[in-house]
Amino acid sequence: MPIYLDNNATTRADPSVVQAMLPFFTEQFGNPSSTHAFGEEVAVALRDARHSLRGLLGNAYAHEIVFTSGGTEANNTAILSALATQEDRDEIVTTSVEHAAVLALTKRLATRGVKTHIVPVDSRGRLDIEAFRRALGPRTAIASVMWANNETGTTFPVEFLAGLTREAGALFHTDAVQAIGKVRVNLKDSAIDMLSLSAHKLHGPKGIGALYLRKRTKFQPLICGGSQERGRRGGTENIPGIVGLGKAAAIAAERLEPERARIGALRDRLEQGILYNGECVALGDVSNRLANTASIAFDHLEGEVIAHHLNRAGIAVSLGSACNSGSMQPSHVLRAMQVPAWRMRGAVRFSLSRETSVADVDEVVCAVSDIVARLRATSRVTVRELTS
Repeated sequence: MPIYLDNNATTRADPSVVQAMLPFFTEQFGNPSSTHAFGEEVAVALRDARHSLRGLLGNAYAHEIVFTSGGTEANNTAILSALATQEDRDEIVTTSVEHAAVLALTKRLATRGVKTHIVPVDSRGRLDIEAFRRALGPRTAIASVMWANNETGTTFPVEFLAGLTREAGALFHTDAVQAIGKVRVNLKDSAIDMLSLSAHKLHGPKGIGALYLRKRTKFQPLICGGSQERGRRGGTENIPGIVGLGKAAAIAAERLEPERARIGALRDRLEQGILYNGECVALGDVSNRLANTASIAFDHLEGEVIAHHLNRAGIAVSLGSACNSGSMQPSHVLRAMQVPAWRMRGAVRFSLSRETSVADVDEVVCAVSDIVARLRATSRVTVRELTS
């Protein structure tokens, strides 16, 4: 049986999520904006899904949720809206380890004169809090900081950072795509103004996500059109996707705590089994990270080669962010952490899910140990031949 340990890239849709979605392709196909019975029953499903997501996020009002096509759209919407609505504020504060959905946008905005303050991290991927504090100023429109890093799993103290940002008079946004469904969230008691999420990271469908928008936060839509989403995101709603997200959110809320403990124990079992062989190290802040994520660097080896051999053995892992897997450039996250090149090249990310079993973990440990041993033996033979 194949083993899938690339869940930070995407998760398999839960079968009950798929079942919940199916009727909305064929039987309940109406437009929720229509006033007849076909539209009304779909409008009810839309409201139910919004309520389920609200339960997972712990926010105060259902209308604080705006459905989007995914995390990238939500991130772009939050940042561009803040720049458009915050008078006399035209600067962004973010971090060196953000997802491309944030960094690519800020890079483009820089060509239009928008100043971005990039806050560094240390060798364990922890944010420089004092540098973040110094970056905030009277011209800051928005601070955007991810809740959890997609490559290392390192989590940031976003509630605390949101408080600092509010004191500076700016809006705070967090890309929580990797965190939602894995950590407990209570936005009602938080200073977070905006939050992005994506369904396919929590066993929901692809192509659907949401932006949490705190009540009374000034907002400018990214996509203009009809009155959908209270005029904040034009276009007929993706009802099957929204229903799937709502079902995935309800399941995640119910299972979050027990699954987080179980998955964390499996991650530790996997990590300890691999590290036992030596000449490798766990990257990131191992004391503050997602329960499902282990980023391990194999010294003086190529992570791409390890991942290739694992794939041939039916085991799926990643070199880092799936959005960058086609690039030959080193990970910007590991470069920001100043990981040495001889270690960075050997980085492999293992990301588990609630579908991962003890047997899966033990099989992966054995496969990795065997592959790494063979690669090191081959490397030593090559070195001896070159020096003889």
